[in-house]
Amino acid sequence: MDDLLVEYKNLLARIDGWFDRSLAAAAPGQIACARGCSACCRGLFDITLLDALLLQQGLGTLPEKVRKASLEKSRHRLDELRGRWPGFAAPYLLNAMPDEEWTEMPEDDETPCPLLGADGACLVYPWRPMTCRLHGLPNIDLSGESFSDEWCTKNFPGVDPLAMPELRWEFRRSFEEEILLFRTFAARLLGAPVNELDTFIPTALLIDFGGIDWKIENLCQQDTLAPG
Repeated sequence: MDDLLVEYKNLLARIDGWFDRSLAAAAPGQIACARGCSACCRGLFDITLLDALLLQQGLGTLPEKVRKASLEKSRHRLDELRGRWPGFAAPYLLNAMPDEEWTEMPEDDETPCPLLGADGACLVYPWRPMTCRLHGLPNIDLSGESFSDEWCTKNFPGVDPLAMPELRWEFRRSFEEEILLFRTFAARLLGAPVNELDTFIPTALLIDFGGIDWKIENLCQQDTLAPG
């Protein structure tokens, strides 16, 4: 999967470039999001299985003590989730559950991400998922199509970023590229090109990619997913 991870990281680097250009285009003080800010790194975020593999790559670069601490926090989070969903088991995919079960998580959940350091900084910043890079700014395509018209309340005080054409970017093209990469990833992992396999950030760190029988027929028997 190394070649796919390289392609995916190249895509994420282009997203970072969009963010950096947006930061430069905005007036000083309009965008609070930056490396070291962890205001939104709370609760549960769903990410793709490709992001999960990338996170594990980043986790592997951490000192053993730090890595173990993050994994312990993730195991504690998993225990909490199993209290809500007793059948939630490896590989911790969300696709079998009704959307309302996992897309409407409590908004007042202030549990820090297990990958936050004691100083509040992300321990695996270069490997963070796509959603972490897109969060905080509206995602408006060059064509004007809106993929997200929301933004962090700490950003753009007294300003409407939706009226700033300089923040627009090639989101549709990039998301289509992400889907193609993910389908290739899924085809190699499962033997079938599915469109979506999601998990949470804490459970992403606990997936044993090498110890799971990823054959799609086995997962479908567990009502985990269906080919897309």
